[in-house]
Amino acid sequence: MHINIIQTVHDKNLLGKYFKDLSTWGAWLVFLQGLFGLSVPRREWPFYRKCTGGVFPQGKKYREAWVVAGRRSGKSFIASVVAVFLACFRDYRNRLSAGERAHILLVAADRNQAQVLMNYIRGFLKDNRMLARMMEAERAESIDLTNRVTIQIATSSYRALRGYTLAAAICDEVAFWRSDDGANPATEVLRSLRPALASIPHSMLLCISSPYMRSGPVWDIYRKHYGRASDVLVWQAPTLVMNPTIDPDLVARDLEADPEAAKSEWEAEFRSDLETFLPLEALQSVVIPGRHEISPQAGVSYAAFADPSGGRGDAAALAIAHTEGERVVLDLARRWPAPHNPQSVIQEMAEVLRAYGVRRVVGDRYAGEWPRQEFSRHQIGYDPAPQDKSRIYLDFLPLVLSGRCELLDLKRLINELRNLVRRPRSGGRDLVDHPPRDSDDLANAVAGAVTLAGAGMVRPQARVRWISTESPWRRLSDLHELFYGGHR
Repeated sequence: MHINIIQTVHDKNLLGKYFKDLSTWGAWLVFLQGLFGLSVPRREWPFYRKCTGGVFPQGKKYREAWVVAGRRSGKSFIASVVAVFLACFRDYRNRLSAGERAHILLVAADRNQAQVLMNYIRGFLKDNRMLARMMEAERAESIDLTNRVTIQIATSSYRALRGYTLAAAICDEVAFWRSDDGANPATEVLRSLRPALASIPHSMLLCISSPYMRSGPVWDIYRKHYGRASDVLVWQAPTLVMNPTIDPDLVARDLEADPEAAKSEWEAEFRSDLETFLPLEALQSVVIPGRHEISPQAGVSYAAFADPSGGRGDAAALAIAHTEGERVVLDLARRWPAPHNPQSVIQEMAEVLRAYGVRRVVGDRYAGEWPRQEFSRHQIGYDPAPQDKSRIYLDFLPLVLSGRCELLDLKRLINELRNLVRRPRSGGRDLVDHPPRDSDDLANAVAGAVTLAGAGMVRPQARVRWISTESPWRRLSDLHELFYGGHR
């Protein structure tokens, strides 16, 4: 049976039954017509061109497409419809070897997010008598169909994506993918997926995402292909255009409260207020290759910064640093991923601190009273940092840019630091933080320890004080004079 995707959507016996009000999906139908090379009605050409940056309908099926659309616009639902159509209404058997199956991969940042797509797909299949008969085997993360197609969940790890014969790959929220070491692995993942799609003609790579900052894989594809008649379709549209059922007053309130964030979330615009905090070249220049940790040294005074956590959702981190002349050297950076026992982690931190002769540690100002109590049980003093995280990062920045620090060669640390984004605030200091769905626990601890050591505040047994200046580049010799009377 040869049927196109628009016909399946209009047929209440097929996929049409899952669209509550098809009239509200008109924008997505135009997208699907363009994606699959179907005839786009001439009256829809102005709309099509608006969403593609001026490109006319090409009348060809795309093997690669990127949708940059606002949140709640229906991206995941439509991507699931595409997956079911390609799985159930196309026959790949003449392209498969004996025992081989064609796979449709659902790739997301983690399995929970990919499960959202799978739940849609599972519902489509099981709730339709004809499609349900095609289900040969059902597992938590995969479904085998009788036509030798397997729909399967995968995560954004390029190492795990090799070896498949792919009929399609649906990649969800690509702008927010993060690997275990904090990097966005999309470039490597796509490099793994494209050869796997080559064996089957008319296979498809469909990437959907809300936009974020003007860097990274989604921005790179957008900048290269949006508004150009190329082999890659890039579709950009606000939430209210793609999903008119969303309350416009909600969008208006968000736009008033935080215009830049709301433009990204609802209007599908890449954020112009965010920039990469640390240039990669500057960061790489202060990383000492092959140095992962420095053992405690006699006669050296160390500064330490801890970022404790409750152990459920966030990691905990500890960093230790010291000064050598006018350079700050990072000695140790450790991270305890969640979930963990916070009491056990603080005990481990205390053991490390004692090994370096550190009796007081500065830590996250928002952690409350419990870190002080826990550290005191192990004879370690804990002082909440009077600086907020952004101020710590801003004081850390000149140390990196001028090459006056040495960092450890830890992949997680490097990626957390390079993923930090800087957001200017009118009438106030810039905000520095990690991207959504990311973390910076290790980076925060390291920046704290390095700036603490760089300010000369490593006096053993004395309560830590914090020097705050708008120009953190006071000479270390001046700070040593302040704290040590000119002697170390």
